[in-house]
Amino acid sequence: MTATVDIPAPITSRFDRESSAFDVVEGLDLHGRCALVTGGGSGFGYATARALAQAGATVYVADIDIDKTRRAADAFNASQPRARLHPLALDLGSIGAVRSFASAFLAQTPQLHILVNNAGIMAAPQGYTDDGIERQFAVNHLGHYVLTRLLQPALVSAQGARVVSVSSIGHRRSDIRYDDIHFRHTPFNTWDAYGQSKTACALLAVEVDRRWSKHGVRSNTLNPGGSLTGLHEHLTVEERKRMGWLDEDGKSPARWRTPEQCASTATWLASAPELAEVGGRYFEECQQAPAWSEADPGVGVKRYAIDPDNARRLWRVCAEMAHMGED
Repeated sequence: MTATVDIPAPITSRFDRESSAFDVVEGLDLHGRCALVTGGGSGFGYATARALAQAGATVYVADIDIDKTRRAADAFNASQPRARLHPLALDLGSIGAVRSFASAFLAQTPQLHILVNNAGIMAAPQGYTDDGIERQFAVNHLGHYVLTRLLQPALVSAQGARVVSVSSIGHRRSDIRYDDIHFRHTPFNTWDAYGQSKTACALLAVEVDRRWSKHGVRSNTLNPGGSLTGLHEHLTVEERKRMGWLDEDGKSPARWRTPEQCASTATWLASAPELAEVGGRYFEECQQAPAWSEADPGVGVKRYAIDPDNARRLWRVCAEMAHMGED
């Protein structure tokens, strides 16, 4: 399906894997802009939200754990008297909860300049939401799909909005399993489920950009890189050691980056003036990623994750799952 997908001339920046989200916004003035970051109570999302707020944006952080998110927001607000994070409760695993959230958000926020779809879970045991959706697919992708679509009026009203969809190196594990997205007829593999959900995150950015760029809404996707955060909560210490994510002493290897460094690409995509007319692309370490190849398997994007036909197909499938029209 995807062998003929072209990757446009690469976009580069002066930032790299060592850059932090705060490096990216240095010198930028985001006053007057409104941002929403999902999964903003910890990890990459919290770092992204703090950087955007420090640059002057009004930032809402939405997370399923509202108590943790309030504590995180309070800690930041106490340290930055001229910047504030506004915590909100959001359960991306429930379509009804996402609908209620979006309705309340639109009632108080007519314009949304930045939407960072960051929240996610990884390597979770097999499970299904009350809507009958495989849990990783629901939280990582479908909830964001519904949220993004419902917030479209505020994004269009901003007259120059950006949607940032956080994918992962894990997308290389699996394309969309259209014949059995929810693993009801084939053995469940948590890494295949995670990989599928992260491919879906990338495809959401491609299709949002195709559909809404004419309305001034641009969308890109990214691999944030590796850092030990709460995303790893479903893995035991021994599992992390076997995968090389911890050394024998239980410490992080040097290759891991800080959450602030992993948040740099999302923050750059959300804020950089030079990206105002850029969309439908996949980035790593603040650079546009090349196509994945066996010759250099540690970097790059699998072509199926940015294939426009694949993105259109997934949009239609998700519209049916969420009982929404295609438009």
